[in-house]
Amino acid sequence: MTEREERADRPLVVLGPTASGKSDLALGVAEALGDVELVSIDSMQVYRGMDVGTATPSADERARVAHHLIDLVEPTEPFTVGEFQRRARTALADIRARGRTPVLVGGTGLYLRSVIDDLELPGRFPEIMAELEREPETERLHERLVALDPVGASRMEANNRRRVLRALEVTIGTGRAFSSFGPGMEHYAPTPFVQIALRWPRETLDQRIAARYERQMADGFLDEVRGLSALGPSRTAAQALGYRELLAHLAGECTLDEALERAIVRTRRFARRQERWFRRDPRLQWVDMPTTVDEIIGRWDEVLAKGGA
Repeated sequence: MTEREERADRPLVVLGPTASGKSDLALGVAEALGDVELVSIDSMQVYRGMDVGTATPSADERARVAHHLIDLVEPTEPFTVGEFQRRARTALADIRARGRTPVLVGGTGLYLRSVIDDLELPGRFPEIMAELEREPETERLHERLVALDPVGASRMEANNRRRVLRALEVTIGTGRAFSSFGPGMEHYAPTPFVQIALRWPRETLDQRIAARYERQMADGFLDEVRGLSALGPSRTAAQALGYRELLAHLAGECTLDEALERAIVRTRRFARRQERWFRRDPRLQWVDMPTTVDEIIGRWDEVLAKGGA
């Protein structure tokens, strides 16, 4: 098997927290190798018209290297992990069928796991979810889950409302225990994907997050959010980092400076959660930042040569 075939058979994933520089590095890898197409693993870049605030690759970058899973739906439309997984499978198959090499890049942990671990994802049941959400006490919902799926209930904290609701929705909607859908997120099976994670000192990453917001505001972020507000975004789109805060400003709930400060604080907290998520995965190859495109390619080839995870 040639080096090119090995890379196509074991695709690279460049991941890291928001503002870590993963998109620039992945683009550099693609341009250096010449046969690479990029696959975005970002839950917000799927929305059209949210380019500035989500740091979506520019038109020039997309002209230089083919990008996939960007601008898939309108921000008024719902979009699920299951839909993302289906589209990712199609994109990867298409790239390989044309003799090209996919490189995945992003920071949305669940979206990534759905692709690299081929997770079995149950459907959605909106009517059941609406009924469940009428119960204000999360602990009571958890007690209900204990009765229906004790294994699933044991895998989550009783006050984690989002996870408890989802587990109940699936268990009731499918008639099958939520815990029966695969071994769970704590299981890290061998995968053909080579994952390289970028790591900055916390203080430096905090500075990079603030600096990115400054650039985004200069690039028209507020006008982008104003246009989004007029459309009536979906609940998911409206909660995106920076968008929620600027929407609050446009609604007269806070000043622009207050909105930006809140956005920076929330984004820094989000970056820490991303890092905690990634650290749980023993299959990752960690690279300290700053680094170079050559080092990323070298680490990829090193894993391929060893035949490891």
